[in-house]
Order: sequence, then structure tokens, then C-alpha cells
Amino acid sequence: MNLEDILIPPKEFKTESWQLGNLISGEIQENGIALVFCSDYRGIKFGDAEINDFVNVRRELYGLSKLDFEVPICDLGDLISGRTHQDSHYILQEVISMCHYKNAIPIIVGGSNDLAFSLFSALNFHQKNINYTQISNIISLSNEGEEINEKNFLAKIFSSKNFSIKNYHHLGYQKHLNEVDSVKLMKEVEFEIIRLAEMMNSTEKTEPFFRRADLVTVNCDAVESLGDGFSVNPQVNGLNRREICAYMKEIGLSENLKSAGIFNFNADSGAFLNHQLLAQMIWHLVEGINIQNSHPKEKNFETFWVMIDDREFSFKRETFTDLWYFGETEKSEELIPCSRIDYENAKRGILDPRLLRN
Repeated sequence: MNLEDILIPPKEFKTESWQLGNLISGEIQENGIALVFCSDYRGIKFGDAEINDFVNVRRELYGLSKLDFEVPICDLGDLISGRTHQDSHYILQEVISMCHYKNAIPIIVGGSNDLAFSLFSALNFHQKNINYTQISNIISLSNEGEEINEKNFLAKIFSSKNFSIKNYHHLGYQKHLNEVDSVKLMKEVEFEIIRLAEMMNSTEKTEPFFRRADLVTVNCDAVESLGDGFSVNPQVNGLNRREICAYMKEIGLSENLKSAGIFNFNADSGAFLNHQLLAQMIWHLVEGINIQNSHPKEKNFETFWVMIDDREFSFKRETFTDLWYFGETEKSEELIPCSRIDYENAKRGILDPRLLRN
């Protein structure tokens, strides 16, 4: 499959030497970042696949500072939607696989939230035991219909015999928007689900759910909307602009990030600030990837022992990043990411059950 047949090249913008646009190329580079913009929204009710103009997002993104970024970035352009929504899924998987073969991180922007299925499927072809974190206000576990849509894609991931998922974390759900049975089922299978209220004001408590993530997708419905709506399903409640950018940086800081997606963006929005916000979300994600790339590969720890009843538990603080882990092993990859709050709670005799489940 030739990229020229399935992607429309982005419009060129004149940028200055200090701006991000001056760093962006048109070809996938080894160990780099690859941006792909999508216009297929057929996974949502009444959604279509008309070509959207992401020129405002690109103009804003290209004009932001490139700081001291060293990770190469390419913008592959706008994905041409397939004849059917399933065709679009297939085409997107092929593009993502091309990125993985070059060890590049694809960032998929636009399209309906079910395109997360394609990111998972493409990644599953290259590795097993995937850690998947999703930011979304809705937990939908419907398994109705053969066609993939935003209501059933998660159930199809969980139920597929061909998929290998190690951990799933669902962040930002809102109680008043969800079926009780879906929330209950997620808890029964011991997947982590975190309410919006627990994510507000600080990323500290939920940062551990991004630290080892292989795949992270963001549903723009989880971001609060003003004006004509940031998402295609605008919500009055959600993460605010500063919070979502902080979380995008945390996504980029993942030690294992292989793919990322930002879906359900309202590409037809007439509000300039919505396009500006999406551009800055992408920028913070790129910043996080660059910072993680500069971290030393070897980790050094301080160990803290906590006694709860008659048992001793080990918490470790990584000295370079000041991040916390749980476990006694000397192998850093086997330690469980946690937060300083988990450690402080343990000193008070409260141990988060998830630390014992892993």
C-alpha cells in the first residue's frame, strides 16, 4: 500500500526557525513521531466521512515553539476515508503498522472514538500484553452489531480471542452519563475506572495509569465544551483546557508509548479557540515524548518500608523523576507504578487494593 494513494499531503505553512513547523517533515523517520489526521466519523450516530479541513489546527500547531525537541516529527497528512467505515479501519491499521515497523509513534487526530479499535489492532499485531489507557466520559460495553462503532468497540477489544490486553484503565467517566451495569462490570473484572472528579486540579493521582501505557486514546467528549463545542458530542462538564493539556504531557511521558489517538474532535467548529486547544494538546503530547526520550535508561531508587498490621510493604522513589513505585523486586520493569499519595496513605494504614492485584 502506497501512502500517496491513501493520504492527502498537508498544506505547507511558512514558519520561522524557532517554530515547530520548521521541524516537521513529510516522511516517517526511525524512532520519530507521525501525525495522521482523520475525517471518518461514521462510528457515531449520524456521522459522516466528508473531508475535514484541519488547516486551522495545523496553522496553530506549526506556529508553536519547537523548544529543544530532538525527536523527529512528520505530518503524513489527511487520511482518505474508505468506501465503508470498515475500510477506513483497515486503511488506518495499515498506516499505523508502517509507523510501528519504523519504531515511530503514530498520533491519530480526528475521526470517531471507535478508531481506537484500529490503534489497538495494529499494535496487537506487533506486541502482546498491551497496557491501554483511555480518557473518556463514557464507558460503553455494548456488543450489538457487526460494524464497529463508538458504542461497541471496547467490547470487541475485550472479547476478541486474537487480542492480548494486560491492563485497561478508563479515566474521566461521569456517573450521570453511564449505565450502572457497565460501571459495575468494569469493577468486577478489576479494570481501573477513575471518575472525572478524581482527575481535576492535579495529575498526580492518575499519572501512574499513563506511566507504562503502550496505547492511550482521548475522547474529546471528556473535555468541557464552550461555544459550538470542542467535541462532536459537546459536554458542559469535563476536563478544562489546562487539565487536558497537562494530561497530554503525561501521555507523552509514558515509558512504553507506542500509539496515541485524539478522537471525536469537532472539526467543523467555527470557534478558533477549539482548533487552538487541539493544537496545544498535540504540542504537549510531543513535549512529553521528547522529555521521556531524554530520561536516563537506568533507574536509581530510594526504598521506603511501610508496616501495615503484620506485613511490610516496599515503596520506591525514583531519584531522577521523583516518581513512585510499589514492590520489593530490584527489576524496575516489574515494579508497579504508584503515586506519592499511595505511599502517604499506606503510612496511615490504607493500601490501594490495585497494588496487590498486579
